[in-house]
Amino acid sequence: MLTFDHGPLNLFDQAMFDAVVDNVADLTANPPRAVLLRSEGKVNSAGVDVHVFDGLSAQQGADLWRQLFEDIAHPIEALPCPVIYAAHGLTLTAAFEISLACDIILAGPRAKFGLVEIVVGLTPSMGGPQRLAERAGSGRARELVMTGDLYDALTLKEWGVVNAVHDDVDTAAKALTERLADGPTVAHAATKKIVQAWRSGGIAHADEITSDVSGALFETEDLRGAVQSFLTNGPGKATYSGK
Repeated sequence: MLTFDHGPLNLFDQAMFDAVVDNVADLTANPPRAVLLRSEGKVNSAGVDVHVFDGLSAQQGADLWRQLFEDIAHPIEALPCPVIYAAHGLTLTAAFEISLACDIILAGPRAKFGLVEIVVGLTPSMGGPQRLAERAGSGRARELVMTGDLYDALTLKEWGVVNAVHDDVDTAAKALTERLADGPTVAHAATKKIVQAWRSGGIAHADEITSDVSGALFETEDLRGAVQSFLTNGPGKATYSGK
């Protein structure tokens, strides 16, 4: 579990970014069977501390975004396990973009989301627009980014951005994380590889890599143990080692 707990607003100042980078590096080095991203406090995050942007040159700005892709967004997406994001309150800018790098987004009924970078003359640059376009369509992505409005959890569920809305999102997210962690970890990683292939090259590219990615599962302890337990004990008896 990765918990954001950095003051009442959970602002992404440099210290927060550095801590997230370190934690994501730890997850990459020692991947769990599933991981939950959540926040303490009233809000998930009120966004980025604008001091981070003050006085940057064009090159420094480009370097900042490149680092955040390389050290946060892409490693989260590349984790070989399910990644769940739980939003119980206001989720702005960097926090929203991080959630979009996760596999599943769960939200509480009072959660609100926004990419509000227009207030300082920016566009979201940690991958938000393109990942919103993937989930909700390019028209919705442009609307959300260009207006800078806040959108509630139910609206984003209708758009396909949020997977589910729960009254007690923390409990629901922890239960889902535990459920996925008890499943076939290697198969989950294969699913992510196939979806990533589709994202980068469409259905044809995903089809090209599926045979090898899925075929490799037949030599895993997960599949062999689950098949034997199914044949011996019947449905619902499968066990997974994650190896």
